[in-house]
Order: sequence, then structure tokens, then C-alpha cells
Amino acid sequence: MRNAISSAESQTFRQATLWTESAAPAAAASRGNWIAVASATHARRGCAQPDAGYMQVCHGKVAPLRRVKPGDRVAYYAPTVTMGGSDKLQAFVSLGVVKPGEAYAFDMGDGFVPYRKDVDYLPAAEAAIAPLLDHFEFVQDRARWGYALRFGLFAISDHDMRLIAEAMGADVRALGL
Repeated sequence: MRNAISSAESQTFRQATLWTESAAPAAAASRGNWIAVASATHARRGCAQPDAGYMQVCHGKVAPLRRVKPGDRVAYYAPTVTMGGSDKLQAFVSLGVVKPGEAYAFDMGDGFVPYRKDVDYLPAAEAAIAPLLDHFEFVQDRARWGYALRFGLFAISDHDMRLIAEAMGADVRALGL
């Protein structure tokens, strides 16, 4: 009888342990990292007002924003200062954490109604991308480093987000990295 109880207790312990262990990776994996691409003028507008930060991607489309979840981290990369301009910048301009809530339409006037998500932006300095290129995991071929940026929004690793945050002088702990 003692062995049966011991075996049952052991089984209960193993089940609890397995359940706890399987829940932990899911919680850790639920926090994503994203690079969003926009001109510096547009990205700066999204973080200009304290406590009223937002993100818009891919010319205001809602589908890409549905991939971004509350608690995810987002860094804005600006290839240029102005949209469609030849005024190269090639720098990260803002960094923050996505707030709870769904994407919502926002009327910017003149018939332009893009979708947004709210973001808590951190104090951070703009940082050039060039010094980071040899250290990013998302850069597979140095000669074609800009390829992923063409999509307007793409996922990156914790490693890459930490590199960006450190280069921008942001509080890495505030990002949960």
C-alpha cells in the first residue's frame, strides 16, 4: 500500500511539474519583438506626446498590427527623414512597449483613416543601424541587410532587441530584457 501511495504522489508531482514547466515557455514566448519601418518624421510623431504614443505600420493597414500583442516590444527604424525622401537617416528613432487593446481606426483628415495600436515609448536616443549590422541575428547576408526592412514590420529576437535598446541608451530592464 505504501508503494501505491508513493507512486500516486509521485505521479501527481510529475504532472504538476510538467504542467508548470510547459506553462513557463509559453509565457516567455508570448512577448514578441518587432521592428517597424517608417520615415523619421512619421515615427517621431507617434512618440511625440507623453502617454499618448501609438504605432502605425504599412501605410495604416490593420492586418500587420493584428500580429503585434500587448507587452510586445517595438523599435522604429527610419530609412529616411521624410516619407519617400532621398534624405537618408538609417537609424532607430523610437522604442517602446505595446499597450493592451486592439488596433483601432484613427481619422487623420483628408480621408486618411489608418489603424493604430497604443505604445508606451521609453526615453531613448536615436541610433544608427550601421554599427549594429554585424551583430544582428536577422541579418543573414551583410550585402542584403535591408531586405527584411522592406516588409514594414517584422519579428526579431530578444538578442536583436537588446542590441537596439542598448544602442539607443534605453532602460533595458524597462523592456523586460
